[in-house]
Amino acid sequence: MDAHSAILIVAASERDANLYYATRFLAPDAFVFFQTATQKVMLMSDLELDRAKAQATVDVVLSYSAYEKQLKDRGMTEPKGVDIITAVLQEFGITDLIVPTNFGIELADGLRERGFRLSTRKEPFYPERAIKSAEEVQYIAQTMRATEEALGHAIEVIRAADIYKGQLYYDGKPLTSESIKKLINVKLMEHDCVAQHTIVACGDDACDPHNEGSGPFRAHEAIVMDVFPKSSQTGYYADITRTVVKGKPSDALRRVYDTVREGQEMGLQMVKAGASGKAIHSAIQELFERAGYQTGVINERMQGFFHGTGHGVGLEIHEPPRISRLEDTLQSGHVVTVEPGLYYLGIGGVRIEDTVLVTDHGCENLTTFPKFFEV
Repeated sequence: MDAHSAILIVAASERDANLYYATRFLAPDAFVFFQTATQKVMLMSDLELDRAKAQATVDVVLSYSAYEKQLKDRGMTEPKGVDIITAVLQEFGITDLIVPTNFGIELADGLRERGFRLSTRKEPFYPERAIKSAEEVQYIAQTMRATEEALGHAIEVIRAADIYKGQLYYDGKPLTSESIKKLINVKLMEHDCVAQHTIVACGDDACDPHNEGSGPFRAHEAIVMDVFPKSSQTGYYADITRTVVKGKPSDALRRVYDTVREGQEMGLQMVKAGASGKAIHSAIQELFERAGYQTGVINERMQGFFHGTGHGVGLEIHEPPRISRLEDTLQSGHVVTVEPGLYYLGIGGVRIEDTVLVTDHGCENLTTFPKFFEV
C-alpha cells in the first residue's frame, strides 16, 4: 500500500474473523478499523473506547463521538456514519480503500460519492492468517483438550448404556442424539467453549455428513460425533470426529470403518509442507475405490466419499487451505483437519477426523483422543 491507501473494515469483531485477527479486540457491535502502510487505527464509540485502548493490538484508538462533535461544530446537523468515517480518513490523507467482499453496499456507495476509490480483496483477506503462530497453535490445542473431554464424557455414557429391544437406554431412559448433544455442549460450556451444530448422528442419519442427528440411538449402528467448538476466551476453534458403535456392528459396517481408518492414516502420513491437498484427497479416493467403495448417486442419494478430506482451522471453523479436489499446497504452520468418510444407506456413515499442524517433515497431531469403534 502507498501513503494514500488503507484497508477498511466496518464490522463486529465477534462475527468477523479478519477484524478480530487485525485488532485482537472482541466486540459484539460494529466498529471502524483501518490500516495504512504504517499503522492500525480504530474508531470507537464511548462505550468501547477505554476497553479498546487497553486491549486492542492497534496503534491508535480514536473517539467516534469526538469526530461527530467536530462535524456538528462545523454546521452538519446530523452527521451520518459515512460522514464521520470520511472525516477521519481525510485527516489521515487516505484516498484509496481496500475492503472485504462482504463490505456494505450502502456504505461503499456513500464513500464513493465522497470521492474515495474502493477496491475489494477476496478471501483470504489476510493471507498470513493461514500460517499459525506458536501462540495460535496453543490456543487451538487448548480448545481441542476441552473438546476431547466433552467427547470422552459422551462416549462413556454410550458405553454405559443398556441395550433393550434394539435401542440404547441410560438411567432407564432412551438415549438420544439430543441428550448426547446437550451433554457435549454443556461440558464444553464449563470450559468456556461454545459449540453450534454439533453432529451426533446414528445409522442412516449419518449418511448425510451435515445431518446433526435426532431421535433414539439404535444398537449395532454407527454413531458419528463431529464436535467443533470455539473458545470464548481466545476465539480459536478445534475440530474432531469419532465414530463408535454400541453392540455388534455388521461385517459390512466394520469393513467400512476399517477402510476409513486406513484412509485417514494414509492422509495423515501424506500431510507435510509442500504437499498437494488435491494429491492427498485423490489418494484417499483411490484407496476407497480399490477397496470397492464407489462414490456417486445410488438410489437417488449421493453415497460414498463425497466431501473434501480436510480444511484449515483457526478463527473460523472452515478456512484456507483445503485438502480437496481443488489444488492447494500445504505450508509449514497450516493447521488442517484430515477427515475422510464413507456413507452408505443401509450400512451407515463413518467419519474419522483429527486436527494437525503441518510441519516441514510431516505433521504434529493436535488431537490426542484415541480411535476405537466398539464401545
